[in-house]
Amino acid sequence: MDRILLEITGTQQIDSQKDKIELTTVGTLRDDGSAYIIRYTEEQTPPLSPVKVTVRIQKDESAVQMTRTGAFDSCLTVEKSKRNLCRYGTEFGDVLLGIYGREIEAKISDSDGSFFFGYDIDVNGSHASRNTVNMTYTKNQEQ
Repeated sequence: MDRILLEITGTQQIDSQKDKIELTTVGTLRDDGSAYIIRYTEEQTPPLSPVKVTVRIQKDESAVQMTRTGAFDSCLTVEKSKRNLCRYGTEFGDVLLGIYGREIEAKISDSDGSFFFGYDIDVNGSHASRNTVNMTYTKNQEQ
């Protein structure tokens, strides 16, 4: 397991409005043979507790699973050219979302790499947003 410096950029487009979120944090990267597994923690504004995030990217670039645990849990599965129903936790209860995977890319080297995935979200069958996540990392050289 390698310690990494992780930079994440997420975009969400709803109609003509586009929003971008950027996060830089430390985490871990592990290769389990069939997938790359990234783990990191997102600090929240008090009184909310931190959110632990696990991202599992299949080596064959067929699927990504993102699990978030904290005050509200969620699990999103992105598969190329497939729609999955996924649970997303909110303060008002769980919401069932449709997640349609558009693209997944992984570029890995000995010292750094990147993961990119794009997907659409629908709520009750109606298109809600178009999303992308770009994760780049560098391995900690002082291990």
